[in-house]
Amino acid sequence: MEDGKPTGPKAKWWSRPAPGRTTRTAPEEPSPAQDTAPTADTTRETAVTDMTDAPTPEPMASVPAARPAAPLHQPDEYSTPPYGGPGPWAPAPPVQRPVPTPAHGTPVPPQYAGTNGAGIPTGPTAPGAPAHPAAPGFTPTPPPSPPQQPQTQPQSTQWLQYDPWGAPRRPLTNPGPPLGADTGRKKNRRGSLLIGAVLLALVAGGIGGGIGAYIERNGGLTQVELPQAGRNSGGRAPDSVAGIAASALPSVVTLHVSGTTESGTGTGFVLDNSGHILTNNHVVAPAGSSGEITVTFSGGETARAEIVGKDSGYDLAVVKVTGVSGLKPLPLGNSDNVRVGDPVVAIGAPFDLSNTVTSGIISAKDRPITAGGEKGDGSDVSYVDALQTDAPINPGNSGGPLVDTDAHVIGINSAIRAADSGSSAEGGQAGSIGLGFAIPINQGKRVAEELINTGKATHPVIGVTLDMKYTGDGAKVGTEGAAGKPAVTPDGPGAKAGIRSGDIITEVDGQRVHSGEELIVKIRAHRPGDRLDLGLTRGGKDLSISLTLGSATGT
Repeated sequence: MEDGKPTGPKAKWWSRPAPGRTTRTAPEEPSPAQDTAPTADTTRETAVTDMTDAPTPEPMASVPAARPAAPLHQPDEYSTPPYGGPGPWAPAPPVQRPVPTPAHGTPVPPQYAGTNGAGIPTGPTAPGAPAHPAAPGFTPTPPPSPPQQPQTQPQSTQWLQYDPWGAPRRPLTNPGPPLGADTGRKKNRRGSLLIGAVLLALVAGGIGGGIGAYIERNGGLTQVELPQAGRNSGGRAPDSVAGIAASALPSVVTLHVSGTTESGTGTGFVLDNSGHILTNNHVVAPAGSSGEITVTFSGGETARAEIVGKDSGYDLAVVKVTGVSGLKPLPLGNSDNVRVGDPVVAIGAPFDLSNTVTSGIISAKDRPITAGGEKGDGSDVSYVDALQTDAPINPGNSGGPLVDTDAHVIGINSAIRAADSGSSAEGGQAGSIGLGFAIPINQGKRVAEELINTGKATHPVIGVTLDMKYTGDGAKVGTEGAAGKPAVTPDGPGAKAGIRSGDIITEVDGQRVHSGEELIVKIRAHRPGDRLDLGLTRGGKDLSISLTLGSATGT
């Protein structure tokens, strides 16, 4: 039954009549491909009703005529789903070959004849493709492609044979170098990069270590300049150690003494413009009668010196240089004005280090000391009522000046007390322990004057012989003198004062005496002709006598 429904082929869904009107459908024409191979399974609808060319249907009596409605979208030229027919029998679209568009003027290979360079036919209508429904014979034009480099290698024909809907063919290959070779080059390149990175790290580490060491050693990469006070005039207070040293040093000399069997080094100081220099007797003793003495001044000048006089009992000597000008005598002070605690400065050449300055104070006064005695007969023993100081004094300081804050000489450095026996294991003298002794300048002045004037010094005496083996308190007069002579010299100062053999002298001018050496020291601290008050003990009784000191020539 027809029931008023049209018969014939089913119309496309986009060409179906709108509600209320009837549309006439034109029969489809077979395509050339269908003419060459018409089969029931492969026959496809390729013709599309052109709604603009279709005859206008006659209006129905009951429905007023209406203008055809415009399609909702552009027709699909390939009739692919969802716009075409059901999928399995829809025609396969022509494949666009992935070939670069040749540059303008490049000859087109033969396989591209009749195409637009992109593999799309440029003829009226590609075989097997339906015509555009709005324009029969319409040829689609692909969008313009960007300029490409000329094709230098002939394109592979595998793309011409490729059909994504066809049966599987041979696998596609990637033209170019083998994959293994490219992987090898990548590995080589990666290894080179790794070696370069290691070398760069080593170099950077070495440079960093060097810079770090330099910074650690020098405190930074820049040169450090520390703040510093400017130079001043160099002036010092006259009573300061520096001021005293500056004033006294030009008058201090160093003596180098050499003899036939021994040599030594000591210190001295200038007494006058005539070239007289005062020093210790034990300093010049190595020269003997034929030795040589060289004097070196503080400025470095040297001169030969000759012995003027010496005395072992006082341990003093005077030498003289000639032909030397510009001498600066060192002023002499008064040792009677010295008080314990007064600051002092010692100048000398300890261990041959000339122009050495040390400072300290007067530690004590009237220290009875004896020095020498190397000869064994007592002829070289010196007796000194010394000034004690803690200013460091060492071997080589002997004969140098001990000066006060006015740079005046108050003593002649002569002896030190060592912590041991007085000598080291090698036979040399030990160093200072802060117990130094100096001959008072008042005694030194008198002896120096006598040595310059007469060549010899005189010693004050009382005319008695002492028992040096007595161990009791005080100085005991002996029973017999030297060479069988009496212990009390006839008509001597002691005999005239009433001193007898066996008496024990306990005081000198009110000062206690504890030994024979101490009595000698106390007597030699005076001049010949000075009057002394002595206290003594005789048979258990205390007596007091007064006497005038006599004179004896020293050696």
